[in-house]
Amino acid sequence: MYAIPAFVLLVAVEALSYRFAPDDEERGYELRDTATSMTMGAGSQVVGLPWRAIALLAYAGLYTLAPVRLSAASVGTWVLLFLADDLAYYAFHRAHHRVRVLWASHVVHHSSVRFNLSTALRQSWTPMTTLPFWLPLALLGIPPWMILLQQSVSLVYQFFLHTERVGTLWKPVEWVFNTPSHHRVHHGSNQVYLDRNYGFGPPGWAPAADRAGLTARAEA
Repeated sequence: MYAIPAFVLLVAVEALSYRFAPDDEERGYELRDTATSMTMGAGSQVVGLPWRAIALLAYAGLYTLAPVRLSAASVGTWVLLFLADDLAYYAFHRAHHRVRVLWASHVVHHSSVRFNLSTALRQSWTPMTTLPFWLPLALLGIPPWMILLQQSVSLVYQFFLHTERVGTLWKPVEWVFNTPSHHRVHHGSNQVYLDRNYGFGPPGWAPAADRAGLTARAEA
């Protein structure tokens, strides 16, 4: 919630950057598309706020059953949370591309033919499909508030992946982290690049595929 004003400001900044520094290979913004993304984002917050209360109760219930309760004061707990959350997100993301009923929830995020920061806000209104993938973290003994906090940190990070304005980063960064170039391919519609780069493990793309994946998605 605290990040929303920054999101809106950065969307405006990126949109202005296309006006003053256009790129023929980048699609930029279109008013109706951006309005749709922003509306979807606002709706997801309205639905998601009460759902997070339900999720918190579910995490708390499993946390009480955990054989070991980890301390938030331990660095090891935060490292475990970081890795476990990344794995949970990968499982969630992969399942939402491979299982049709889950894809019906996730497909709205892929419904734009443009790729800009506003696309990051084009979120589903069915957050209940996320819960099973993070429940094991509570059974590991990670405090529920930490799980919700790390989910928020992950979502903020993912916002910055949705841009054409950032090219390929330093190779070690590209190899370890999910980056805008990885995520452009993930949003591509070329048959060979479908269901790539879920956000965990080594990248599943070749650098030369980056622009091709984006172009085919735009044409589709």
